[in-house]
Amino acid sequence: MNESTQPGSPIEASRPLGSHGGSLVVFFLVTYAVTWFFFITGGTLSAHAMPSAPALLLELLLLPGTIAPSVVALWLTARAEGRAGVQALLRRIFQWRVALRWYVFAVGYMGAIKLAAALAHQVATGEWPLFGDTPWYVMAAVIPVSMWVQAGEEIGWRGYALPRLAARLGLAPASVVLGLIWATWHLPLFFIPGASTAGQSFPLYVLQVTALSVAIAFLYWRTSGSLLLVMLMHAAVNNTKDIVPSGVSGATNVFGGSPSLVAWLTLAFLWMAAAYFLLRMSMARRRGTR
Repeated sequence: MNESTQPGSPIEASRPLGSHGGSLVVFFLVTYAVTWFFFITGGTLSAHAMPSAPALLLELLLLPGTIAPSVVALWLTARAEGRAGVQALLRRIFQWRVALRWYVFAVGYMGAIKLAAALAHQVATGEWPLFGDTPWYVMAAVIPVSMWVQAGEEIGWRGYALPRLAARLGLAPASVVLGLIWATWHLPLFFIPGASTAGQSFPLYVLQVTALSVAIAFLYWRTSGSLLLVMLMHAAVNNTKDIVPSGVSGATNVFGGSPSLVAWLTLAFLWMAAAYFLLRMSMARRRGTR
């Protein structure tokens, strides 16, 4: 049976369909309210009260907002399903018995996209784009450590929201809807000096993150709802996206501006892959297979 439709599977929430809408609305509203409060407060303190604060302090100020999706998800799960529901959700963090190829997919996906964009840049312009200066072995060391930080988001986005959206919409459409919501959740970071996305093109970011959401949902589906693999992929994306940087130096026009050629090429490759994943998930749902 297709994991997106099999009752009781992690791809589908165990609650009746009629209850999903209310719980999802509460989840998204509370998550946005909590996150944006901490993002805006932290950004204001960093920019005005502590203008010379180091980047690490900014990260600490933003941390409560970053983990809000999972805190809210655990709270709602505890209310609706009690201790057993919370334990079932958390157990998926340690769901590690999946085929090796999915570990390779999780770790290497964004790096492969970026290298493809670099090659396309060279073919189109005759020049290689600027490559990042972080050594590969530093990335390799950081990814397995930082993946645990991603539990602060992924218990909420993929652990709680995605199965409930999939139960209503199907997994493929749910991955797109969640991507739009997930991307927009980051909006305050585009106005916080010192944040990595400050001043960059938000519309292009939304399109890129939505395509990534599709890829992560595909991984989630193929690993029977493993949050461990999702967390690993999230960490790998964060730490390998600047193998070939897309950002424009000194950018200030969040809703306009001119994204770099690397950014557009990255977007193109992300959506080529996302189109394939959407097709696979949609076909599996129609056939009732994996």
